[in-house]
Amino acid sequence: MSASVTVCNITTNCSTNCKVDYLQGLGYAALFLLGFLINAAALYAFIAIRRSWTDIHIYMLNLNIADFSLILFLSFRIYDAFSCLPITYFCTFLMYVHFLNMYASIFTTAAISVQRYLSIRFPLRARSWRRKKQTAFAVCLVIWVFVITACIMVRKDNYPEKLWTCFERCKNIPHRTWSITSVIFIGFLIPLLIVVFCSTQIIRMFLKEADKSEEKKNIVGIVTANMIVFIVCYTPIHIAFVYLLWSEWIAGTNCCFDSISYYFLLKGFYSKARNS
Repeated sequence: MSASVTVCNITTNCSTNCKVDYLQGLGYAALFLLGFLINAAALYAFIAIRRSWTDIHIYMLNLNIADFSLILFLSFRIYDAFSCLPITYFCTFLMYVHFLNMYASIFTTAAISVQRYLSIRFPLRARSWRRKKQTAFAVCLVIWVFVITACIMVRKDNYPEKLWTCFERCKNIPHRTWSITSVIFIGFLIPLLIVVFCSTQIIRMFLKEADKSEEKKNIVGIVTANMIVFIVCYTPIHIAFVYLLWSEWIAGTNCCFDSISYYFLLKGFYSKARNS
């Protein structure tokens, strides 16, 4: 083995790989502050209108919980950037908390896209559907069970002996092919296809209509924004999965951009409340 390739072990990692990264620390600190304020405000607003929740509110609340959880655990990422966390099983836990909440957010966004598409494509049937809130709750529960199970299945991939730093794997220990393939296809490509298909169909349906009311323009705006944000935030981390530092930061910004959805949803609710 050449001298340029370092075999990972806990002693080597702690003594030689711990480097303060002020730029990364400041980047995550800014993301933490902005994300905390936005998601805390959204959570408060959702709780305030809990008696009037619909199925879309349940999906959005689930998205808010996933985003808020990811943001809260970024505090450890900030500390690691400035002071370096020791490589222990706690690092493994932190890595999986990050990915668990990120993929919960991805799958919830896909579920929201399907719900919007079905409601707009089949409006009369949608009004007659029963147990919509119960269905939304069940879908969200399935999402969490699925991502938690997936993390448990691959838990050994990020054990301390395979980590270069607390949040980075060793370069000389590649991921298993099946796990990377599953993450890219099931965790990203399938949700991406769902989001793009549902979003483009909704936009196409509204652009075809002669009646372009303010409400429909808002729907087109939010659907377009959500699709662009999804692609921009989650594509880098799946294209360059082995170079995670800045692609993870870009993926984390989705926790802030989801506020676009919160804004339009709550704006519509409060507008109806004022007019009633």
